[in-house]
Amino acid sequence: MYKIFETHAHFDDEDFDEDRDKLLLSMKNNGIEKLVNIGAGLASCKNTLQLMEKYDFIYGAIGVHPSEVSDLEEYDGGDTAAINALRQMALSQSKTVAIGEIGLDYHYENTDKALQKKWFVKQMELADELKLPIVVHSRDAAADTVDIMKANHAETLGGVIHCYSYTKELARVFLDMGYFFGIGGVITFKNARKLVETVEYLPLESIVLETDSPYLAPEPYRGKRNSSLNLPYVAEAIAKIKNISVEEVYRATWNNALKLYNLE
Repeated sequence: MYKIFETHAHFDDEDFDEDRDKLLLSMKNNGIEKLVNIGAGLASCKNTLQLMEKYDFIYGAIGVHPSEVSDLEEYDGGDTAAINALRQMALSQSKTVAIGEIGLDYHYENTDKALQKKWFVKQMELADELKLPIVVHSRDAAADTVDIMKANHAETLGGVIHCYSYTKELARVFLDMGYFFGIGGVITFKNARKLVETVEYLPLESIVLETDSPYLAPEPYRGKRNSSLNLPYVAEAIAKIKNISVEEVYRATWNNALKLYNLE
């Protein structure tokens, strides 16, 4: 069996409360040798630290998702105290491999764009200080994401564009910055033509596997709870698009993920 690297999951999510241990203990038997649990809010970051502590194969990213940045804005002690809390969490565990997920999400009406931009920049500054890559969440916010990343020299940080959802033309911009692309269950959807074109276009050396569990389960489980055990569906779809063996996909994405998270 080939080694599989899950680069983006949320196993601290309440959707896993009933069977988390059992599920995580089954990972290695299914080829999933390394897994990065991604912080989404302050509570989620604390839970991520606990998962890193408990499981030898789980690493973590510490950061606050754009939709949760009010957590930071309302933090007792202000902005400095909020960033300090993230800094202390990141430094408290040697298996912290990234700052994330951070970025912009303009999908919902009444989004406070200014607030999201502010905390995207502040968390990028923290990543720069700690010499960690970033896990970027960008939804319906392509232009602002690129502008902010360019203005803040994101190419010096490195990282991954999680759940990439834009065009292959825009992919070139992130490729030029040296970023990896997180490809998950969406690649199996019937309406994923734009993503299929992007995966076709991207060099294999820039792709990593992810699920975003418990979200975005691939076909044939679309709409159900996702888990890293579904990564073979993603790998098989990539192999088919690129006309290569699934073993090649596993081998390349394993090495890419080690490079992304500085675990080589």
